[in-house]
Amino acid sequence: MIGSGVVLRTRSWIVLCLGFLTVGAPAALAADCPGHPDALGTSRTLVVDPREHPRIGTMQYRETLPLKDHEVVLTFDDGPLPKYSNQVLKMLDDECIKATFFIIGSQAKANPEGVRKLVAAGHTVGTHSMNHPLTFNRMPAEKFEPEINGGIEWTSAAMTDPSKLAPFFRIPGLMRAEGVEDYLISRGIQVWSADFPADDWRHVSSDRVYQLAIQRLEAKGKGILLLHDIQARTVAALPKIIRDLKARGYRIVHVVPATPERPATPTTPVEWLLHPPTETVPIARWPSVPSFVFTQTRTLPAPALADLNAQTGHQPLLPRRTKGQLDVASALPVPGRALFAIPEGSVEVLLSTTLSRRAAARLAMAAETPHAARGKTAKGKIARLQGRHIAHAAAAAPKPAAPAKSATPRSTRVATSAKKRA
Repeated sequence: MIGSGVVLRTRSWIVLCLGFLTVGAPAALAADCPGHPDALGTSRTLVVDPREHPRIGTMQYRETLPLKDHEVVLTFDDGPLPKYSNQVLKMLDDECIKATFFIIGSQAKANPEGVRKLVAAGHTVGTHSMNHPLTFNRMPAEKFEPEINGGIEWTSAAMTDPSKLAPFFRIPGLMRAEGVEDYLISRGIQVWSADFPADDWRHVSSDRVYQLAIQRLEAKGKGILLLHDIQARTVAALPKIIRDLKARGYRIVHVVPATPERPATPTTPVEWLLHPPTETVPIARWPSVPSFVFTQTRTLPAPALADLNAQTGHQPLLPRRTKGQLDVASALPVPGRALFAIPEGSVEVLLSTTLSRRAAARLAMAAETPHAARGKTAKGKIARLQGRHIAHAAAAAPKPAAPAKSATPRSTRVATSAKKRA
């Protein structure tokens, strides 16, 4: 009894300690946010290598960031615009949230201080083209390359340390194109889409932006949220979004690029899928047939006739027969045009119709009758039927043109007719 009591007390202390550790996890995050003990904070930093996973975001691509359940990455496009971007930056700082910003080159050129503020606050800064054209999906290379490079140049120029610029790029309007993606990937730049937007670029209320952000996040359970830090509706919706993320147990993940000094976070390929397959869910598609690599390229010899117990003097029958048929066909004379000609009104023509074939059958049956009297009757029927068919064929045949009227005077024709009667 004493031993069992000690065991129970020990287990109780273990459970209690685990409970304190679990409750203390958010407190530890809040402790990193001075003055805001109830801050949402940033749960962890994810280091990614753009070369290993060049396209992310399930709105357009198969892969997304390797997030765990209830993890969110906040991203903001189109800034910096001081009127609204500074308010967004202040809210994130108050909650100790680290986000990713995709900067427009012309905005960085006009507001370089806004870019420096983002870097100083520890946020990740990528690029979003020079002028935000919504035609990347149909631009030739001579146009989209200056757009990409211009955004990178002006954003890095606004930074005190240009090495802080992350090799992350989001195509304006998500108007993707294969040529654009290939160009970015060739330069080691990761193409970012998103997992769900809040539609804050549309003419909707801030409440609608908040609702869409939470509803779509709840539907997917995790992912990359697309927002814009240049919209008044986003500034109004962001406090409510952060409040709900906190209430629903979501955690913020900060994404940074890998460097030689900071290697990528170890992950498995399946973690880059939004909903990895499990053992309880069957695979929708069987894997494709693998490409086999043969150790030798030497071909085997074809079997000889001797291997088949055949005489070597015999040639294959099919080629010989085919060749013979071709020779005979090529030697036949061309048939004359009259070979298949059938005279008009002949018995063959008359028997070509179904009615005539039936008549011919009746004639044949009548001809085989043994009685003489019946034979005479049959002969008469045959004659009448032949006469009818000949008459029918004559009626069906085109009538000859009427002869032209004679130019002989009427008196002469009367006299001639009288002479014939005499």
